[in-house]
Amino acid sequence: MNKLAVLLAVTVSGPALAQGQLPTDVVPISYDINVRPDAQTLLFSGSETVTVQVRHATRTITLNAADLDIIGATFDGRAARVSVDKEAQRVTLRLPRAAKVGRHSLSMQWTGKINRSASGLFAIDYTKADGSPVRMLATQFEAPDARRFAPMWDEPAFKARFRLSAEAPAGQLAFSNMPATSVTSIAGGKQLYKFGETPVMSSYLLFLGMGDLERKTQRAGTVEMGIISRKGVVGQGDYALGAAAKLLPYYNDYFGQPYPMPKMDHIAGPGSSQFFGAMENWGAIFYFESELLFDPARATESNRQRIYTVVAHEMAHQWFGNLVTMRWWDDLWLNEGFASWMEGKASNKFNPSWDSHAAAVIGEREGAMGTDATAATHPIIRKIASVEQIGEAFDGITYAKGQQVIGMLEAYLGEVPFRAGVRRYMAKYKYGNTVTDQLWTELEAASGKPVTAIAHSFTLQGGVPLVSVADVRCTGGKTTASVSQGRFGLDEASKAAQTWQVPVTFGMVGGKSPGERTDAIVSGPAARPVSLTGCGTLVANLGKQSYARVLYDRPAHDALVRDFTRMTLEDRLGLLGDDFALAMGGYQDLARSFETADRVQTGAHPLEWQAVAGEMGTLTGFFSGTPLEAPLRARAIARLSPVLARVGYEPKAGETAPTSNLRETLVGRLGANGDADVAARARRYVAQLAGNPTAIPPAIRAPILSTYATNATAAEWETLLALTKAETNPVAKNRFVVLLGGARDPALNQRALDLLRTDTITAPQKASLLRAIANRNPDLAFDWAVANRDLVEAFLEESTRSGYIVGLGAGSNDPAMPGKIQRYADQYIKESDRGGVRRALTTIAVRKAAADRIRPAVEAWLAGGR
Repeated sequence: MNKLAVLLAVTVSGPALAQGQLPTDVVPISYDINVRPDAQTLLFSGSETVTVQVRHATRTITLNAADLDIIGATFDGRAARVSVDKEAQRVTLRLPRAAKVGRHSLSMQWTGKINRSASGLFAIDYTKADGSPVRMLATQFEAPDARRFAPMWDEPAFKARFRLSAEAPAGQLAFSNMPATSVTSIAGGKQLYKFGETPVMSSYLLFLGMGDLERKTQRAGTVEMGIISRKGVVGQGDYALGAAAKLLPYYNDYFGQPYPMPKMDHIAGPGSSQFFGAMENWGAIFYFESELLFDPARATESNRQRIYTVVAHEMAHQWFGNLVTMRWWDDLWLNEGFASWMEGKASNKFNPSWDSHAAAVIGEREGAMGTDATAATHPIIRKIASVEQIGEAFDGITYAKGQQVIGMLEAYLGEVPFRAGVRRYMAKYKYGNTVTDQLWTELEAASGKPVTAIAHSFTLQGGVPLVSVADVRCTGGKTTASVSQGRFGLDEASKAAQTWQVPVTFGMVGGKSPGERTDAIVSGPAARPVSLTGCGTLVANLGKQSYARVLYDRPAHDALVRDFTRMTLEDRLGLLGDDFALAMGGYQDLARSFETADRVQTGAHPLEWQAVAGEMGTLTGFFSGTPLEAPLRARAIARLSPVLARVGYEPKAGETAPTSNLRETLVGRLGANGDADVAARARRYVAQLAGNPTAIPPAIRAPILSTYATNATAAEWETLLALTKAETNPVAKNRFVVLLGGARDPALNQRALDLLRTDTITAPQKASLLRAIANRNPDLAFDWAVANRDLVEAFLEESTRSGYIVGLGAGSNDPAMPGKIQRYADQYIKESDRGGVRRALTTIAVRKAAADRIRPAVEAWLAGGR
């Protein structure tokens, strides 16, 4: 289109303006957007009319745009002068005269590009069963990428209504947040979809998709629930669709607000992303296919559970995030922490046999504390000042620590008062924006308990509380102990004194009566007494409801080891996790952790073995490339093989989901350690794949393939490459691509790197492959990425660029790696955007310090032959 149109005079500014949010003198009321994508050329054009409210008379209007060529703009029908600040991702319109207070009409036209990775409007390339190529289009706008689709006020506080229309090739299905109100044939073999107007919502929740796809539906009350997928596999969405239909009435009741849209589509895209697996677009939830479709011929039990929890997470966002939205990205956790917590709560309700709450003790709890107990921590509520920092906010502290803190507050307030507070919050702020303190106010009003001070201590500062328990004794029929609160850290920076208000429940092992448990707020280093009725073994943080580590003195710890099997599952898992972490941080000897782990017998609960297997894997990783690696791998094989023999390679009738998951873990761990039996089985199974793509039993497919890849010879790697090229199932193909980077042999890692220079795999697959190589050989991957920076950045999503390459080196044990990461950062990454750099450097430093600290205990353990 003619960029010299008389309506346009474009100037490009110099350096970005000072970071900050858009001015609020002009705000959008509603958008009417029309887009015309050309999937073949990867270009699109668009036009919009925005009804705006001018709050203060002004000659300029500023909004967001990125990677768009604006070819025209008018305000109330009069031409406006346009200036573009590319670095700040802003467009400023200079009006012919000052706009008066009131409603006005702004129109713009532009062209843009369709990306090959998940940012803005993007393409997903895959093949049909016959090998012919297909291209699907979809959008990904969270956090700051709606501006790559259309000029708009692309910040969460600027809520508006959206009417979207789009051209699609005849015969293709197009879909958006709302149902189509009309589909008409137009010139050029195309059809025009017009979609209904959305409720008031933030720009990042807008969605458009189209392609050679099909849709399957079922009703859940008044709402039409849909699965949209590539043709031929929509039936694999039945599991997710059934789960969604049950979750909807539960969420309607829990939040006290009915879902406000007429439909809720769950859309499966066959690609992948470095940044996300699913996105909660209101009424049109997008997932990459592995997160939504259950293929019984290829998927493991953990895949099935993952699908359920992801659906539960994204549906929870339809309230926490979509109906009520954080005002700015500082409070992102209001979206992600609550959705993460709600997925666990829903899983516990509808799938109690999964032991989801106990699984979170060794999953989300340990994951959050791993980063939170280092110098790379940050508060849950963090200050966001740039586009790059928004991307960094989507991390384990926001999600997993947020989830743990919410669970702690629910346990402190009680389930019913907590829910009442959430309902008050939803009713008061629906269709609006909030900050976190507004939630605390409603929880306090509903419960009558103080919330804000406790919550502030966990959300406004980083770090992990440490509750110390000492001098446990029984006198006069009462058990007493001395408790205090400090800080748990894995490095010196994270051990600085800090105070929390920690709600802690103390109880007796096996205790039943109310007097055998007591609640206390533990705060500060001064010791305080706690007292319980009766004499017995004391457990602090009963049920592991609170976000804290617990350090016992030697006699109290000995009693817990003695009574280990009498504790609840959550408390057994918590003791295993705390003991291991306390050794890593230097608070107690690793021998205590080994003593506790020795109490896990062959027939113990599967989650206990998950914890033990994970800790053994961590130890092996700490000493990778040292003389201790081989004996640690041998010890892991000796410890875990009997458990696999009990569980077996084949599922048994009536076995629980945790047992199925343990089988996957054991096969994978043993295979990674070089277990001869597992490796031989993997080779036999993979030899059958050329003639039967589903020859590997689904229960062990993923770990068997990982085992084969880890132990591959050069000829076997070529077999994997041939399978990758021949595979037409996009999910299976993505998995094969990752496997190509998993070989233990560095020469095969180099051959995998060579694929990144070819068109054999897609841009998202290249990002996945390079990360897989880094998991196995971080030094090689990092050095290659630095030497080929332009090539790497070409296949990365915009939001990941500041952290991706430096993250490749985070697994290195080479003393030179920190210096290499720092030099790269100094050359290419702004100081304000170095969250990923700090995480990588901290990870390396913490791992080295922990390895140095525990090496004598590991050597003694190996020499002892236990």
